[in-house]
Amino acid sequence: MFARVFLVVALLVVTWPALSETIQLKDQAAVSGKILAEKRDQVVVDLGFTVLSIPKSYIAKISKETAPDPKKNGKTRPSTTESAPDQLPAEPTAVAAPRALFQGGRPGSEEQSVRELVKQLGEAVVQVRAPSGLGSGFILNEEGYLITNFHVIEGETQLSVEVYHVRNGQLDRRSYKQIRIVAMNKFQDLSLLKIEDKDAPKFASVPLGDSDVLAVGERVFAIGSPLGLERTVTEGIVSTKTRQLMGELYLQTTAQINPGNSGGPLFNLRGEVVGVTNMKLAFGEGLGFAIPVEAVRYFLRHRDAYAYDTDNPSNPYRYLEPPSRLRAPDSEQEGAR
Repeated sequence: MFARVFLVVALLVVTWPALSETIQLKDQAAVSGKILAEKRDQVVVDLGFTVLSIPKSYIAKISKETAPDPKKNGKTRPSTTESAPDQLPAEPTAVAAPRALFQGGRPGSEEQSVRELVKQLGEAVVQVRAPSGLGSGFILNEEGYLITNFHVIEGETQLSVEVYHVRNGQLDRRSYKQIRIVAMNKFQDLSLLKIEDKDAPKFASVPLGDSDVLAVGERVFAIGSPLGLERTVTEGIVSTKTRQLMGELYLQTTAQINPGNSGGPLFNLRGEVVGVTNMKLAFGEGLGFAIPVEAVRYFLRHRDAYAYDTDNPSNPYRYLEPPSRLRAPDSEQEGAR
């Protein structure tokens, strides 16, 4: 019974006649009514039979429309806000949608050669340096958000990211020093960083694919900095999609993975990231492993749960120092007075 009532209310919300404002939602539905209040994070709308609060994160656009006048046989009449005859009506009010943190692959995109894809994607693959070592990473959007492994930056805060910008057909290597740790998940070995240098340009980025549609035997390739040899490309196939190690499932690949590749992308031949390379078996060849991109998507969508804040002593990834047991005896303290 409850589900049936909910369905009727949902249909009324979508099809209710326009009164003064129409709110276009991101899922292609629309809500029409009178806006009672517009708060920082939500809009309150009077639908006539109820009042609805809509989070702004679900709103694509708000349009002020005219209502039908029954005395004019369904023709529209001017809105209640009058304007001078020589003035144009106000433009619809739009609520800017939040910028997406990452982009998905394009449906129906065709496979390309590794040579062509490296030219397109290489600029978005970076080196992540810490005092204890280095790893790889890849940029998610033009604002400089990037993914790497947790173990690449574990215990470090003085980080730098080296990006190879393409300038007039040439590679321009540039190091960025203002790196913020946004979120991290130790158990899935993932970290989200952001480049915050003031003079940083817009960055090239790579799309996230779907490792669920990968097939065993499908060709993949990795770009990274094994042993510090930046922009190294290795190619192989997917050996298995469900290799269980330490309680987690990994993609196993014959693409060569070595120290320094950690945090770098594993691509399919459509140029989509299908995994994050993070380890290999030390006593074997062609036995590399990558975190499936579905785990990356989950981490990014729930990044607030893994948020890192160096100013918060209760942060799950930063602990207060334990009290010291080595305290001077009272006799020594008295003797020092």
